Amino acid sequence: MDTLDQLRAFTATAQAGSFTGGAEMLGISNRLTSKYVAELEARLGVRLFQRTTRRVGLTPAGEELLARAPALLDELDDVLSDLAEGSRGFTGTLRISAPVTFGEIWVAAMLGRFTEANPGLTIDLRLTDSFADLAREGIDLAFRIGQSDMLSLKTRKLGTSRSLVVASPAYLDRHGTPARPQDLANHACIVDTNRRTPRRWVFRQGGEEVAVSVEGRFSVNSASAAVELATAGVGLANVPRFALCGAVEAGWLVPLFPGITAEAGPVSAVYLEGRALPRKTRALIDFAADDLKSADIL
Repeated sequence: MDTLDQLRAFTATAQAGSFTGGAEMLGISNRLTSKYVAELEARLGVRLFQRTTRRVGLTPAGEELLARAPALLDELDDVLSDLAEGSRGFTGTLRISAPVTFGEIWVAAMLGRFTEANPGLTIDLRLTDSFADLAREGIDLAFRIGQSDMLSLKTRKLGTSRSLVVASPAYLDRHGTPARPQDLANHACIVDTNRRTPRRWVFRQGGEEVAVSVEGRFSVNSASAAVELATAGVGLANVPRFALCGAVEAGWLVPLFPGITAEAGPVSAVYLEGRALPRKTRALIDFAADDLKSADIL
């Protein structure tokens, strides 16, 4: 039996956590997936999975193989794609992870633009505000906002996400306009729990860092929801510029503290360290960097 089929069955099963899930990823039967894995275990002379009635768990040998097999398969797919592409553009599947709001506002449309020149590409976009496990979930590339502490990931910075503190004209008419960040202690603030320090807003003022503790009745885990609440006049929001979607230009929200810089963080493309990066993934990163500059949303 073909070793590549066995490796694909093993990798899909490990990433899905079950033979059924692996079979669905590959588009083959559960029985055939299980057979391929069993043949690979027999060939290697080791058990790769600890089986239960509902799920499978990796053995130490399975963990070691999972750390290497996806890269081998990706590299082979890349070689075959290079030979077949010619003038037809890239082919195959790209699995992408991105934060929900950023993904909805920019990543999805950017991927649409990228695939216009590559009609043979299939995109699997997964939006989550949790950091995806790239190896276990089979993610080729993740877009992330903020600093990454994962040493197993390589990072390419695409830009800097800057935040603005905003409020609706109606809120400011009722409660007054804060003149400086320290005044936020006297205002209702909408807390975005996706931030590393949700209730501690940081600013740069005259070259110095100013940190302010804020309170409010609303806590949300979405920058888009924070914008909606601020527009409704329930409080002040500290949101990334990309999430405003023209609300300032339309007059629905007013930016506060001109000349004072709110919190900023890198926007990056990340991928697994030590994995040969396929040409189509490299091309997507280059395209995303150029596209983000022209989008003017940061």
